[in-house]
Amino acid sequence: MINIHEYQSIHEIKSHFDYNIPYNTYPCTIPLDFESVPLHWHEDVEFIYVKKGTGLVVIDGKEYSVYAGDIALIIPGIVHGIYQYKDEPMEYENIIFDGKMFSSTTDDFYDKFLLPFFQNTVLVPRIFRQGVTGYESIRRYLDANDNISRHREGAWWLAIKGNMYLLLFDLVTLYEMPASADNSRRIDRLKPVIKFVENNYSTRISVAEMADLAGFSESHFMRFFKECFGVSFVTYLNDYRLSMAARLLISTEDSILGISQLVGFENLSHFNRSFKKKYGRTPREYR
Repeated sequence: MINIHEYQSIHEIKSHFDYNIPYNTYPCTIPLDFESVPLHWHEDVEFIYVKKGTGLVVIDGKEYSVYAGDIALIIPGIVHGIYQYKDEPMEYENIIFDGKMFSSTTDDFYDKFLLPFFQNTVLVPRIFRQGVTGYESIRRYLDANDNISRHREGAWWLAIKGNMYLLLFDLVTLYEMPASADNSRRIDRLKPVIKFVENNYSTRISVAEMADLAGFSESHFMRFFKECFGVSFVTYLNDYRLSMAARLLISTEDSILGISQLVGFENLSHFNRSFKKKYGRTPREYR
């Protein structure tokens, strides 16, 4: 069963960095590598740095159009996804790092300044682009890290980490306003549901089961989910399954029937109709 975290491993051969350091860059292209990265969340910090084209990034239920040069910042625990815009391709770098690499047992700077930032208690923009405070700083240091990774001279990892310290210093200095109890706090109630779908999408999943997991009645859960993400839970679940199917159609030689069952569709005809409705092509044509 493919898992959302595996979208990183698809590009391991393209990674700019070694895997024994908690900072990695994955060059990605939508739809060449995969059609989308469905809603998910993780404990790492992530930058989505758009290099070419246009795409859509969904962060905490809000949709953002992104263009070449834009940089999305994903704080740990934030629900997010990456999607194709119409028929437009998008090339981007997925820059992922563990915020704990900045922690130290010898000083309290991490707890005092960075931990609130990583815990989403500092209000910072979701999308950095030309004209947004801090954009030039983020872009400068990420570009510098790309250059360092290409040459890898001497203690190059120290330079990578040093640039990240400077980048975070600028952000923490520029954005000190406490975050309000906005949509991100509400979406926390749905994180167990998102994680459950991520790990169990190939099995039967009922609205009642997910409502119970989130601590709601069925009617409240369905209303709350749509308010947060703009689509019903059933639509989200089917889209997630179809996204996984699209990846398997390209990356494996499994039969279409086998793939439909693997991603949770019990009826092949329903799978074929749903797939064509979403992608405009049959599974066979898509492959």
